[in-house]
Amino acid sequence: MSEYTARVSWARSESETYIDNKFSRGHTWSFDGGLTVPASASPQVVRPPFSVEKAVDPEEALIASLSSCHMLYFLAFAAKEKFVVDEYIDDATGTMDKNAEGRFCMTKITLRPMVHFAGDSLPTQSEIQALHDKSHRNCIIANSLKSEIVVEFAGSNATV
Repeated sequence: MSEYTARVSWARSESETYIDNKFSRGHTWSFDGGLTVPASASPQVVRPPFSVEKAVDPEEALIASLSSCHMLYFLAFAAKEKFVVDEYIDDATGTMDKNAEGRFCMTKITLRPMVHFAGDSLPTQSEIQALHDKSHRNCIIANSLKSEIVVEFAGSNATV
């Protein structure tokens, strides 16, 4: 068993009344490696100036976490198959809507990985699809979510 930690910190500014609901949602996420990330409520959920547009919001972090997990598995499985990956870019998106219980949630997350391969042994489209399928089945984050998760294979420079 593994355990992971993050410290989420927020403090009220002395100038904020708080009970009028006019307070900053800006806060920080601190991780064990020493990185601290500015975070906030999404500007789509809480309007500025009470949200911080330049900060990462939980919804973006969820999408990035899933995309990152899928990519890391893909890279590991491609290396095991002796396919050289030069670049992996994913323009992932998430759709927030109400679920069957009427609660807001991320109802769909779509990954759109574009992979560039190098070397003499380029994978076929079916081999790339198999790598994505295996990555999705093994992704810890995907296995932790109830949302529909779609991987739209955006393509590569490999052979068809």
